[in-house]
Amino acid sequence: MEQPLILYFHGFTSGPESRKVQALASRMAERGIADQLICPQLPASPAAAIALADQIITAKVGVTEGNPRGTGETATLMGSSLGGFYATHLAEKHRLNAVLINPAVVAALELERYLGPQTWLYSGEPFDFTRQHIDELAALEVPVLADPARYWLLVEEGDETLDYRQAVARYAGARQTVLPGGDHSFTRWDDYLDEVLAFAGLK
Repeated sequence: MEQPLILYFHGFTSGPESRKVQALASRMAERGIADQLICPQLPASPAAAIALADQIITAKVGVTEGNPRGTGETATLMGSSLGGFYATHLAEKHRLNAVLINPAVVAALELERYLGPQTWLYSGEPFDFTRQHIDELAALEVPVLADPARYWLLVEEGDETLDYRQAVARYAGARQTVLPGGDHSFTRWDDYLDEVLAFAGLK
């Protein structure tokens, strides 16, 4: 039997070095399953980010748009902020399960304010976030979720960057964990690591 994988997508300007990714990696290492986590450094271009994710899913999971396998038993997508937006697009495309942490709901609108020069948080490398990138995000929008039951939404009401209520409405019908306080980083991530792994079939 194939071992379930977790494919994690980081947020805007973030990377695999983020606190949430490292906490998840540490917990998985404790269980001897560190090699079942994949978290690529995503390019600035949303189209390129999705192309990279598609390549990984095809290579590691064997799922293609025309030949979906199962309903998410072989891989679970996870994403924070912009990564949650990407995870939603990919979960719909490949019929996979997804865990979304304070996700961006309408990324093309929410990231308008960041047009211009940006810097990757962990490498310090600069990049430009352009109007072309906004257009690429708009092209990735998913109008309606085919099966909300495949999703688990985790949000904190104190998110200072995104309005958690938009996510609650967007993922109606999904499993939802809505917590008071907190912030955009999702401060109680460590409390849910074991449940997240169980959701991904990594008990």
